[in-house]
Amino acid sequence: MTTRNSLSQLFRRPPHWQDHDFGAQQRLAASLQSWLNETGSLTQRLRGVYGAGFGVSLLRQRWQHAFIDETRLLNQRHDRYQLVREVILHDRQRPLILARTIIPASTLRIAERQLHHLGNRPLGEVIFAYPDLSISKRQFSQTQAEIWQPSLLQQTARIESLWGRRSVYQIHQHPLLVAEFFLPDCLT
Repeated sequence: MTTRNSLSQLFRRPPHWQDHDFGAQQRLAASLQSWLNETGSLTQRLRGVYGAGFGVSLLRQRWQHAFIDETRLLNQRHDRYQLVREVILHDRQRPLILARTIIPASTLRIAERQLHHLGNRPLGEVIFAYPDLSISKRQFSQTQAEIWQPSLLQQTARIESLWGRRSVYQIHQHPLLVAEFFLPDCLT
């Protein structure tokens, strides 16, 4: 039986997400606002900043149940397995961004399975190549250290209060969900 804790290498429990709060975001540092509101590929932006040092470390990728709020946002049944991918984006092994992607089976089929075998390849490299890629929803979260898995806290050292975003992308009108949390080293 799958327990809530085993649903993620990143989270002990799902973050609380909310729709855009313009007033709250205006109080954030400009560097953080810039990352949270980036409309282009984070992969491309990170490569521009960090060059050859930019990389992706795969924590886990497997078929499993997603969190209930994730399946609702994707308009999927909770009893169905989704492809769940969790990674750390880094600069020469210095963690920058923690990311979780939920890909329904129907999206994998329509994407000609290019998303199934990413390994340490960045997701943005693939999805931003689709000419009809669109964002249908974006939400934001501010998390505290207690929601993160203890093993992750050991790897990243400075997880306190992190801001993140999650976006529902559409490829040929089929959804996938990408959540990204920005570590302090990404914002310097």
